[in-house]
Amino acid sequence: MATSGGSTMQELIEWNARYKEKFGFVFLICASGRGSPEILSELKRRFVNRPIVELEAAAEEEMKIIELRLKKLFDSKLRTSSSQTAQVSAGKHEVQKDRIGVIGGHLMAVAKVLSEKPTVTAGRTRPPITTHVLDTARGSPASGLEVRLEMWKGAQSSPSIAERDSRSWVLHGSSITNSEGRTSPLMAITDDVEPGFYRMSFNTGIYNPSGFFPYVSIVFEIRESQKSEHFHVPLLLSPFSFSTYRGS
Repeated sequence: MATSGGSTMQELIEWNARYKEKFGFVFLICASGRGSPEILSELKRRFVNRPIVELEAAAEEEMKIIELRLKKLFDSKLRTSSSQTAQVSAGKHEVQKDRIGVIGGHLMAVAKVLSEKPTVTAGRTRPPITTHVLDTARGSPASGLEVRLEMWKGAQSSPSIAERDSRSWVLHGSSITNSEGRTSPLMAITDDVEPGFYRMSFNTGIYNPSGFFPYVSIVFEIRESQKSEHFHVPLLLSPFSFSTYRGS
């Protein structure tokens, strides 16, 4: 907002009011590194979205904001820990030189542990395959829906229609969607996902007992050249139809 001129600020306020009236919530965007004209342009571009599409766009921006805040928090904690390590080591050196090696060794070990992220590699902050479920009939996230992620491990290079329920599908993970229609991690966070065929299955019969689909399975392929990319595979669901796409 510090980069806004008077006219830009007024236009942002007016467009945000129009946006809130249409979608029911204020415009969400990860503004880091963006000037006011760019933010205003993005607001206008997304204003024409359908509510179900804009709900996902806003959720994605909120995730970026959360990830940025967590990174700043961890960086701050690490700097504080490093500073305390230096102060304690210096104090011990002045008081008792024969203990500095032991104390310094312990402090360095603590700093090393704090600086490491054993479950998160440098290239990613979330699993390479994610999903969420939106109930298009109700216009809201679908909560309480079971989701499974599997990978094809059969003798053949790819699964055929006849083998779609084969034991060659190996489970990566399963979860239940939360109030935002999102799952907990279905696989580990890793820089490179294993190339191959994956199947995302949704227990839609439990969620919509009177619906037409007892379950929905989405099969997709990740190629060698794509192993470092992110694959977001959402489900847009109603009792008598569903659709999906590859998101970001």
